[in-house]
Order: sequence, then C-alpha cells, then structure tokens
Amino acid sequence: MSSGAEKIVSTIMAEAQVKADENKAEAQAKCDAILADGEKRAAAEKDKILNDAAKQADLRYQQIISEAKMNGRRAELEAKEEVIEAAFNKATEELTNIANSNSEEYTEALVEMIKEAATEIGGGDLIVLLKAEDADKVKGKLEGIADKVKALIKGKSNSVNLNSIASEVSSDSGVETTLEIGEPIETIGGAILKTRNGEIQVNNTIEARMLRFKKSLRSDVAKTLF
Repeated sequence: MSSGAEKIVSTIMAEAQVKADENKAEAQAKCDAILADGEKRAAAEKDKILNDAAKQADLRYQQIISEAKMNGRRAELEAKEEVIEAAFNKATEELTNIANSNSEEYTEALVEMIKEAATEIGGGDLIVLLKAEDADKVKGKLEGIADKVKALIKGKSNSVNLNSIASEVSSDSGVETTLEIGEPIETIGGAILKTRNGEIQVNNTIEARMLRFKKSLRSDVAKTLF
C-alpha cells in the first residue's frame, strides 16, 4: 500500500476510533444515568414500602391495643355484672325467706302491695291472686270491716284484712271496691290483682317488682359495691 493510501486509512481509522470513543462515552453516560435513576426509584420505592409497612405495623399495633382495652373493659363489666347479679340473687333469697315466714313485716308489706295494685287499677270488683300460704293468712282476717276503718281513721293499730284494704282503696279512688281471693298462684310473694272481667291486671308480686325496680336499683347497687 502506498504511503498516501496508508495515510488515508490511518485518518479514517483515527476518526472511527474517535467516533467509537464518543459513542462509548455517550452509551456509558446513558447507562450511568439509567442506573442512577433506577437506584433512585428503587430507593424511593424502598422508602415507600418501609413507610407503608411502618404505617401498617402502627395501625395493627393500635388495633391490638384497642382490642385489648375493649376486652379488658368487657371482662371488668362482666365481673361487675356477676357481682351485681349475685347481690340481686342474695336479695331475692332473703325476700323469699321473709315471704315464707309469718313475720308481721311481710304481712304489712303484702297489704301495701295489694293496696298499691288495687289503687293502680282504680278500684272496683277485683280478684286477688296470692300464693296459697298468703291466701290462708288473709282469709282469716275478713271480719271487722267497720272497726278497721274506724281504727284507721283514729290511727289505732289493728289486724289488716282484704275488706279493710278495699275500704281504703274505695276512699282513695272514690270507686266502690271489693276484693275477692282467686285461685292460688306460684310466686315468691306479693299479689296479682285483676278486674273481675280480666281486662285489667297489675302484677305486684315480688318477682315482678324486682324486675321493674332492677334497672333503677342496678346503678345504686353498683355505686355501693364499686
């Protein structure tokens, strides 16, 4: 090859090398840029994943704490409820013992429950439903209506009977009232009163009274116990 041709070839090769170097540098720059962007996006994604995971972990932690507190409150309420129920059961047991006795305390309470129910109905011809033992107690006190009314007016002490209760209800309600013992019922104590036609009935047994007053008494019992 002549020196002229060699020179031309050498020039072409040099230019090609320069171009190749430029392309290589440009490609490396692009590669570096892509890698840098990838690393940046990977780091951002990593931070996002870590942040999301941290948020999820914190949320789950709060849920666990909330559930634990809720379960703790539920357990505390259940324990208190058991104590309150035990108190009511004890009260019912004691009331049952009193109602099964021949104490004057219970007799007076029974009279008040009959009178209260009769007054609530508004008087009239009423049937009194009692347990058999209480019916026997009342049946023995049906005499002396006038004497009882007079004694009540004068404030004297005397035995109480259905007729005297009827007289009191008649006086209080302004409606002529009679009380008649009906068929015996199963109850701890107290009475159920109803009109002769059965249209109106008032349950004033001990069980019914406990149910009626239980809600209002519950807060008082809770305050006393806790």
